[in-house]
Amino acid sequence: MTTFNDTILRAFRGEEIDYTPVWYMRQAGRSQKEYRELKKKYSLFEITRQPELCAYVTRLPVEHYNVDAAVLYKDIMSPLPAIGVDVEIQPGVGPVIDDPITSLADVEKLGTIDPESDVPYVLDTIRLLTKEQLHVPLIGFSGAPFTLASYMIEGGPSKNYHKTKAFMYSDSKAWFTLMDKLADMTIAYVSAQIHAGAQAIQIFDSWVGTLSVEDYRTYIKPTMDKIFRQLRMHNVPLILFGVGANHLIRDWNDLPVDVIGLDWRISIREARQMDITKTLQGNLDPAFLLADWETIEAKTKQIIDQGKELPNHVFNLGHGVTPEIRPERLKELTTLIHRYSKRR
Repeated sequence: MTTFNDTILRAFRGEEIDYTPVWYMRQAGRSQKEYRELKKKYSLFEITRQPELCAYVTRLPVEHYNVDAAVLYKDIMSPLPAIGVDVEIQPGVGPVIDDPITSLADVEKLGTIDPESDVPYVLDTIRLLTKEQLHVPLIGFSGAPFTLASYMIEGGPSKNYHKTKAFMYSDSKAWFTLMDKLADMTIAYVSAQIHAGAQAIQIFDSWVGTLSVEDYRTYIKPTMDKIFRQLRMHNVPLILFGVGANHLIRDWNDLPVDVIGLDWRISIREARQMDITKTLQGNLDPAFLLADWETIEAKTKQIIDQGKELPNHVFNLGHGVTPEIRPERLKELTTLIHRYSKRR
């Protein structure tokens, strides 16, 4: 019987470890041949609604790359239909919402989520993985309220988030009502994942970097504090990640989270020089994985060396795996990280 490897959980908590553990955002799917074959038959939502199939996709990168954690295969949009948001994942576009939010009345129409009845397949997938199939921890996740709201207001992906910001600035009652509803949904949804067996949680505030520090503190931080204080009661590691949000990491360091995920725009050492004391996760630019091996190796070693300056670092990419990255490269990278970081 394979021994359960809890190295990454100990790293998340800043405890002593024998090597730097690693997982990759979007490691399940996209660049994998087996996943691409499945996507010829099933949509993302169709895969997530079949626990056996979803567990298979979640498990694949653990088996192929030897990473130290699995991350549940699903999308941050997965819980939104339960509260009345009609969302479609369009190939080459992303989440699309045909009836975006424009007013307080639209916000007040949103319902609540009962995870056991609304998304039972998500919880069944977690139970399958954690009870029978994995020898490493399973990371569950959710989108953060700002990032979810940006899709709900813009109607899909955006380059500037002007509609979202205008809504936030012009109707504070509607905005904070929306934040409260999405916070409650996130707390219920994530709590159910933990009860089902998820052993760590990442909250993706992917697009919050579009806000200034002042706006973050006014419009977002109280909501995030509420979410993490509620989730803290479950006693599992909590990770916060965003893209282009490094100007916000001092504020993230104040929140009751265990781990701050960095994108590639800031080094591990620079973050430490900003007095960030929590465990850091990251942060190889995914584009490096399209370069030659000598370049990849040098950059990876640099990140590991900086991560080892304080004993709390988990290796990851600075954003998700892209479809162009060869699976063999991720396996080679994992081997390098484990070998080079080994404490002697």
